[in-house]
Amino acid sequence: MKTKINALIVVEGKTDIDFLSSFIDADFYSVNGSSVSKKDFDFINNYLSRGKVIVLTDPDFPGIQIRNKINLNCKGVLNSFVRKEVSIKHNKVGVAESNKEEILSALKNSQKFDELNKGNLTNYDLFELGLNGNDDSFKKRKYLTEYFHLGFANSKTLLKRLNMLNISKEEIMEVIKNVK
Repeated sequence: MKTKINALIVVEGKTDIDFLSSFIDADFYSVNGSSVSKKDFDFINNYLSRGKVIVLTDPDFPGIQIRNKINLNCKGVLNSFVRKEVSIKHNKVGVAESNKEEILSALKNSQKFDELNKGNLTNYDLFELGLNGNDDSFKKRKYLTEYFHLGFANSKTLLKRLNMLNISKEEIMEVIKNVK
């Protein structure tokens, strides 16, 4: 039985739709790769006025660029992230190379990045927490982004996403205290 999701799921291509539609009942929209157009933004914004839109792109550089363009031009979309390490098959990285459990978990933990909802974390806070400038910063950032379902992020992107979700320094300290 397919999982019903009342939303438009925006993906990069047809293979993503073929894979997802095998176990998800939802509306799908493909931006046909990294050439996201005004027509795509218009369609997504039109759908947003009627219902939820979830962006589910590949965990690679082109996928990040597509997601960023959509978030910039379509306010109010939800973002779902699959982990790169479980989304690789035959030397390809992507949504279609992931698995059902990873996809459903990503969709369940969709995040809405709201630039109006600004937290007050600073780069110095990230430094104090060991999330940048230390030998184990990458490991801590990776753990934190997986915990909050933020997708892969460098320090600058992490700071922006944490502030958009209004996540406090105390919450972060609690999450990363056991990272070794």
